Amino acid sequence: MSESQVPHRTEVLEGMRVEWHAPIEMDDGTVLRADVYRPDDDGQYPVILNHGIYAKGLSFQDEIYQRQWHKLVSKDPSILEGSTNRFQTWEAVDPERWVPHGYAVVRVDARGSGWSPGYLDPRSPREIQDFEQCIEWAGTQPWSNDKVGLCGISYYAVTQWLVAALSPPHLAAMIPWEGYVDYYRGPTHHGGIRSEFQDNWWTRQVTRVQYGVGERALKNPNTGESIAGPVTLTDQELEANRVDLAHELKSRQLDEQWYRDRSADLPKITVPLLSAANWGGQGIHPTGNFEGFERTASPQKWLDVHGDTHYTHFYSQYGRDLQKRFFDHFLKGIDNGWDQEPPVQLNIRRPGERFERRLEHEWPLARTEWTRFYLDPDGLSLERQPPEHQAVVAYRTMGDGLTFWLPALDEELEVTGPMAAKLFISSDTTDADLFLVVRLFDPTGAEVTFEGANDPNTPIASGWLRASHRQLDPERSLSYRPYHPHREKQPLVPGAVYELDVEIWPSCVVAPPGYRLALTVRGKDYEYEGELDEYGRSFYYATRGTGGMTHTDPSDRPPEIFDTTVRLHASPTEPSYLLLPIIP
Repeated sequence: MSESQVPHRTEVLEGMRVEWHAPIEMDDGTVLRADVYRPDDDGQYPVILNHGIYAKGLSFQDEIYQRQWHKLVSKDPSILEGSTNRFQTWEAVDPERWVPHGYAVVRVDARGSGWSPGYLDPRSPREIQDFEQCIEWAGTQPWSNDKVGLCGISYYAVTQWLVAALSPPHLAAMIPWEGYVDYYRGPTHHGGIRSEFQDNWWTRQVTRVQYGVGERALKNPNTGESIAGPVTLTDQELEANRVDLAHELKSRQLDEQWYRDRSADLPKITVPLLSAANWGGQGIHPTGNFEGFERTASPQKWLDVHGDTHYTHFYSQYGRDLQKRFFDHFLKGIDNGWDQEPPVQLNIRRPGERFERRLEHEWPLARTEWTRFYLDPDGLSLERQPPEHQAVVAYRTMGDGLTFWLPALDEELEVTGPMAAKLFISSDTTDADLFLVVRLFDPTGAEVTFEGANDPNTPIASGWLRASHRQLDPERSLSYRPYHPHREKQPLVPGAVYELDVEIWPSCVVAPPGYRLALTVRGKDYEYEGELDEYGRSFYYATRGTGGMTHTDPSDRPPEIFDTTVRLHASPTEPSYLLLPIIP
């Protein structure tokens, strides 16, 4: 089937006027395809636009995301009310929730995906230029009121940060829901250590819906058509039409221009925004949402932080209410009091998945008591006072590492905000990878974990650093957020002591009396030691606590270097410590 034969058509479904495969021509002549859902009349409406690589016709309930759908429904059965869910797609808004509320919803298959031909290169400058042109197309259609909003999770959030920096004239507001801003520091390298997440993501979620998979792909349940284009290409043709992502990531160990081209230029963003983070998104998104809130130039910006899975609250009543109030104000001009809302909304987290909504005025919180807890190698404890003598303790990097404990709490303790650690270490080889885990244990000694974005057993917080990447950027670094440029490697001299500043990602927990906080220092990924439920055993990103953010690539971590012995040092002149944001 040629491009001129693509079945572009309009029909009325569930009270909506639905336009399938609407053509959007790019400046180089490539035609992207969009599905448009709008009220069944000739009015003009604000537009919510998604532009991405997950195939606009792929049902959320179908094979690829079936586990997530069942998890979502079990978490929030109200999802089944008020919508037939027949148009639900992964990480995008549900048209049946928005069109009756007076919005048009546009879903565009990005270049090389779904029904849009071309070279598949996610997050590339070319893709973001396309995104900008799609925003301008949507803002100038006869059914548009000239205002376009962006709203979506993960990939549909990440690219919002990228395109907003281009300042499309018709972009009026954005809701990046759980989306990183830095391609190197978000999903691909943690402290300079390569994560395999993108390798698995590429084969599970992206190449299966590439344009040209055609008749071999799943079908759109509403049209009966392939979700991956009207033509069927050979495997060789498909490979030639996409970037070799695993090769690119493995060959680029340092933070070079290729990563910068796929990372957001935050100070250029001025559009009103609602940045939504997840405490349990350790290893992929939350630093992006916090940094996006802090570093964008938008004069009107808000931060929401919640818990639960990666997708629960985007679709829940809680999330929909936030999104509608925000968009009603900025896309419809409704005076609903949104502009009077405090800029920060936190859902404070307690054991047992209990959350308490609390409004704040800044992030990090101004009243934070930044408190150092010093590591005592002799007693494996965390102490309020710095060490009075020199001590050293060793661990094998492929073992369980060392856990340093606070005493059982006499009273409730809240930890909310970014964290950091300063460690003095030596290695028997020329490098060492540090994996830091902030953990909570109940009075019986059982570890307390939380439902994370991709894993049902997520610890309180995580941090990583490759010792050869220890160099700091003095202009970007803060005491609670060390920033490493990752532009060069500085190998260790075996046995020599080095000072390492490690970023630990922001988090929140209120620890009750009798509970204990602890810091584990190890040389490999965290592993939850408790019993796994069915979801934890079967979900393809659930990996005993990391949510698929694993670091086991032998080409990045050759055992002759990283399977070693590391020694942790502490003394009055070299005090190793954990910095926690205590909220009084």
